[in-house]
Amino acid sequence: MEGVRGGALGKILWRVNRLRCMTPAEVGHRVLRLARAHAERLGFSGAVPAAEIAALPQPWIGVPPGVDADAVLAAADRIAAGRLDVFALRDADLGDPPRWNRDPKTGVEAPLAFGKLLDYRDARLVGDIKYLWEPNRHLQLVTLAQAYALSGEFRWFAALRDQLDSWFAACPDGRGPNWASALEAAIRLINWAIAWQLLGGAGSPVFREAAGADFRARWLDGVYRHARFVAGNFSLYSSANNHLLGEASGLFIAALAWPHWPRARGWAREAKAILEREALLQNAPDGVNREQAVSYQQFTLDFLLLPLLAGRAAGVAFSRAYVARIEAMLEYLASIMDAGGNVPMIGDADDGYVVKLAQVRAFCPYRSLLATGAVLFGRPEFKAKALALDDKTRWLLRNGAEERFAAIDAGPAVLPVRRAFPEGGYRILGGDFETAREIRLVVDCGPLGYTRIAAHGHADALAFTLSVGGLEFLVDPGTYAYHTQGRWRQYFRGTSAHNTLRVDGESQSRPGGSFMWLAKAEARCDAWDPSPERDVFEGRHDGYRRLADPVVHRRRIVLEKRERRVLVDDRVEARGAHRVETFFHCHEACAVEAVPGGFALRRDGATVTLLFPDAGVSDTRVLRASVDPIGGWVSRRFDDKVPAATIVRRAATAGNATLRTLIVC
Repeated sequence: MEGVRGGALGKILWRVNRLRCMTPAEVGHRVLRLARAHAERLGFSGAVPAAEIAALPQPWIGVPPGVDADAVLAAADRIAAGRLDVFALRDADLGDPPRWNRDPKTGVEAPLAFGKLLDYRDARLVGDIKYLWEPNRHLQLVTLAQAYALSGEFRWFAALRDQLDSWFAACPDGRGPNWASALEAAIRLINWAIAWQLLGGAGSPVFREAAGADFRARWLDGVYRHARFVAGNFSLYSSANNHLLGEASGLFIAALAWPHWPRARGWAREAKAILEREALLQNAPDGVNREQAVSYQQFTLDFLLLPLLAGRAAGVAFSRAYVARIEAMLEYLASIMDAGGNVPMIGDADDGYVVKLAQVRAFCPYRSLLATGAVLFGRPEFKAKALALDDKTRWLLRNGAEERFAAIDAGPAVLPVRRAFPEGGYRILGGDFETAREIRLVVDCGPLGYTRIAAHGHADALAFTLSVGGLEFLVDPGTYAYHTQGRWRQYFRGTSAHNTLRVDGESQSRPGGSFMWLAKAEARCDAWDPSPERDVFEGRHDGYRRLADPVVHRRRIVLEKRERRVLVDDRVEARGAHRVETFFHCHEACAVEAVPGGFALRRDGATVTLLFPDAGVSDTRVLRASVDPIGGWVSRRFDDKVPAATIVRRAATAGNATLRTLIVC
């Protein structure tokens, strides 16, 4: 079942499917956790001990030189007025004070029920939970703290204090949607820790007067409650994906920022152990995040980088393996980024950020991470892709970052860093890299996703993206929806929303819910032979072996570099008859025109031509902004989609058959 779990039957089906993805040990774990939640609902969470604030920890973030102060102050003005951009909502009015338990998109006000027992997936109860949670991550409070740190003006602290006090009043301990997820509490802790340090820490002048000291006490009370909540509710078993990393990151950072209770040392040890373990489990040695979602690659990198920086300031070192895995993850990003700075939208994306330290609209999280990596690791490849130092990196690395970045000689950079990611399951075909003539294909032959539910993976086995000269032509259309709009959620993560082949109208993998897959296609690379003249990729997947007449899809892609052409052979191996469709999703800026034997894709003065040499055995159509069937859309941002051309090639096959596509670049 996809989308909103409406009605009793929908909830039952979802729960049955979720149980199918659990081991007996996980079922037992969840039963015990549910029993504990019911006990806590009766008030058994415990008191908050007094904070001993004599120890002032070393801050790991502060005011750097060279940042765009005007952009920060302008953003702070809007935030102080209660206005914020939230996904597709621009300049949303959150209220004064903000209505923290309301979804700003639908206006639905969630009840102050016990958070751990609140069904936040029920849109009738909470609205779109993504919209509700986003302002509650408190990234905007860091902007107010930045404004205070840059200007020294008390009004920015007052705005932060008023918003936090209103949050404490609206979101009492354990009650409401903002106490339903340990990850959301952990991200709040990360942003509180950054804001706390930018204000000057426990010894800040803003806390010296009686009113300031009282506010500090309220904030510390909230910190302890959050840390205790996170420490007691780690995401485990099939939920141990980026959530667990984020929870450990938040708890570790909180323990270092506020070492004011005896339990903080234990929190730091436990969280660090989780980070060390999960950094290696959740990210393959070749640097690919195992969720198979590029957006979550950047999300997870922040969860790993921020504790690394906080630990260094506190004298807490992470292992060489941990640091090396971060560097490998950055290598993957540098490798899949084309000459124009575009990164394929593989897998889920929800536009989520852990922190927001740069205010310019042109901010690119991927270039920013590479800039940070360039300074940390002295890598010319990372600098060449980052192009310039950004404000997020400046705030994180502070004094000396500008000089260290400038000292890196990007001349010897060899890109892409790597072209084969065997564990992550990606291959990069191309030529004339990093030039105006660049051809770059990113081919997916990896796993569906991570853990038993593969929550953020898409049914995209053997799909590929194509860019030419830094311009995207064939794209992954993105994600668009999460908890709501179930039909669209099903489409954007299904096979027909990817540049691959579909059989009998079925997705390669079978969903069991909006973040759950029951049957998972297994893809593999059978051959990979790159050379100066041509690149050859061969792969297959078994997603259609579940059909009554089992089918194996094999795909062979050959890039002839001198001729600037790509041959794509799709072989369907079966005994009986099947309906097959091949999809080609064009960038939204492409004008698509029918030409003899195929289509010409034109944008920004460049042309790519798709030809179907065996057109006699198939027919084609172009979908654009279609809703029945859904097709012809690209989603660059969460909850936002725009029309684009999707070329659909259809054929009826009997037994073994091969369909060829010729792409001229």
